Parts: sequence; structure tokens; C-alpha cells
Amino acid sequence: MHVLTVNVGRPRPNPWKPVDQTGIDKQPVEGPVRVRRAASKGTGDVGLAGDRVFDIKNHGGTDQAVYAYAREDLDYWAAEIGLDLGNGAFGENLTTAGIDVNGALIGERWRIGPEVILEVSCPRIPCGTFQGWLGQQGWIKRFTAAARPGAYLRVIAPGEIRGGDPVTIEHRPGHDVSIALTFRALTTEPDLLPRLEPADALPQETKTQVRARTLRARLPGAA
Repeated sequence: MHVLTVNVGRPRPNPWKPVDQTGIDKQPVEGPVRVRRAASKGTGDVGLAGDRVFDIKNHGGTDQAVYAYAREDLDYWAAEIGLDLGNGAFGENLTTAGIDVNGALIGERWRIGPEVILEVSCPRIPCGTFQGWLGQQGWIKRFTAAARPGAYLRVIAPGEIRGGDPVTIEHRPGHDVSIALTFRALTTEPDLLPRLEPADALPQETKTQVRARTLRARLPGAA
């Protein structure tokens, strides 16, 4: 299990959302990249030095500091949609190999290289910028149906990482709440929401959303 490339965004105009720019255009970088603890959501801050987000309401912050996507899943989509998808094509900071990113458990911790420890926090939810960037009509629906969202991670121990660094799973929690299960519960299969309750490492706003939706579903007369 290792990181193929570390990818940092370069600002581009964003015609797909009411924000001026987007950082979705992630490009592999040579040499080490500093990983830091991101500031809270709403600042545009993320975990990789030189990177940032511009839709500060929906992206970035402590719980979405680093986004990982598997090369194996990029290859799946390349075959499905007939595009050459290079590393970073989905806006991921880390393109990985040999890791079941969607099977990672919420709260699972990865050591990358000798210094950095990241913790799996939540799945990526697709947005209009992602669809516009790929130029695929109906992309949000198609990506959602496949339930291969990739994982956001928070920074537990900062340091430097680079392409080729090994990834070691240092901790796996005692529940079965994976990235894929969480994504399905939050999107197409709300009946799964109660299964997310053991995942204490979910972002607080996600836990609040899950509890509210679960409570509504239990009310008399709820559809």
C-alpha cells in the first residue's frame, strides 16, 4: 500500500458554482509536500501546503483536510466513461495504490511515510463543480450510484509526504462503518443511517445530520 502521487491544486475559474474559483485541478508535485493541521471549515484551509479550497461553505477544514482516491477506482471510471484520468483527475490530494479507500473505516488511521498520520473522517459528496470539471452530463447521479466516493481525512500528526511513500494502517476501530457504507447512508440508502451511530470519528456536523434524519424517520407517520 502506498501513495502514487501527492497532488496540489492550482486555482482555476469556476463557471459551475457561484464562487469565482475552484481548486479541483490537482496536479502531481515532485519532492516532499508539507502536511499540516487544517484550520476550521469556512477558512479555505486544507492539509497540504500550497493548496486551498474556494467553496469554503462546503469544503475544506479540519475534517476535509486531505482527500484520497484510489488509482484502482480511477481506472474503473476511465474504462466506464472513456477518458484518460491522470492522477489528481478527481481533485484528490493523494492518489493511492493497493488501498481499499472505500472500504476504509471511519476513524481508521493511516501512517504515510515516517511522520504523517491521517484519520479517515467521511466520504466525498459530489457537487456541481465535480460534474462540470469532468464534462459528464448526469455525472453526480452516476458517481453516487457507484458508491466509490473516496475518503476525506483529518491530520493527526503533521510532517512531509511524497509520492512513493508507504501507507500503513496503524489503527482500525471496532465498528464496521466504512466510507462506502457512510456514503450510501447519506445519499441513496437512508435506511442505513442508524448503522452510522457507532462511528464517533464522523465530523460533528455529519453526526448531527444523521441523528436528525434518524429521529425524523422514527416519528409516527414518517414515510
